[in-house]
Amino acid sequence: MTAIDFALSELQQSLRVAIEKICARFGDDYWLERDRDGIFPDAFHRALAADGWLGVCIPQAYGGSGLGISEAAIMMETIAASGAGFSGASAVHMNIFGLNPVVVYGSEEQKRRMLPSLSRTPGLKPRSSRPAPSVAATAT
Repeated sequence: MTAIDFALSELQQSLRVAIEKICARFGDDYWLERDRDGIFPDAFHRALAADGWLGVCIPQAYGGSGLGISEAAIMMETIAASGAGFSGASAVHMNIFGLNPVVVYGSEEQKRRMLPSLSRTPGLKPRSSRPAPSVAATAT
């Protein structure tokens, strides 16, 4: 029987560090207030969008980072562990996992129409026309 290595790769460790840095800007007081008032954590959502993280599972050809579901799961785990809990994770869940069926099974037309807009927040201007930043560039 072959042993399974569950250790994170260097890329996955860099992803975790990059997400931790964003989450550190949103402390317990921010999340307690969101829990109390029930308002969507827009500032947190926009912070992840600004750095290209909402497109973590979207292929680079459609404006995403081109990483996989494992990296997205690490991202979600890191968000939840930061103190954001379910409120933080659920705020970005649909952006990250919602259109994976389109990535895997969608037609080219569906991918061109749906994927680029989901990788960023409506009304947020992309920093450039280039694909979302790589994990290595964001984590340093």
